[in-house]
Amino acid sequence: MSNITQVVNTDKNLKTLKKGVHSSDLDQLLSSTGPFTLFAPSDIAFEKLEKGLMDDLLEPQNKLKLTDLMNNHIVSGIVPFKNLKDGDSLTTINGNQLIVEIKNGKVNVGGAGILLRDAKISNGIMYATDIVFVK
Repeated sequence: MSNITQVVNTDKNLKTLKKGVHSSDLDQLLSSTGPFTLFAPSDIAFEKLEKGLMDDLLEPQNKLKLTDLMNNHIVSGIVPFKNLKDGDSLTTINGNQLIVEIKNGKVNVGGAGILLRDAKISNGIMYATDIVFVK
């Protein structure tokens, strides 16, 4: 069974996230026992950012800013989809809050529409998101 880093490495829709995870050294954390919940922005989500922002963050001198951005997407522990309730607040590993909103049967976390990832993951759970949490 793959861990979160291995899933990110092999998903063709997460190429930008893969670069961010490795450049920030979070690949080590997301390969560890965990467990973690990763809200994984797709490449389309990264394309919504200001042009050139991600390229700038991937520069070695901006590693701390990149790491902070990546940490906005990681929650310690497993947060099952069925347990997400409207108004819940999830705390990311860097202390930011992601608010859960459920409207008309659609689940949003931190303003992002989420989908449950079907892959078997050994150290947590992963949701695909349609935006990047830039807080």
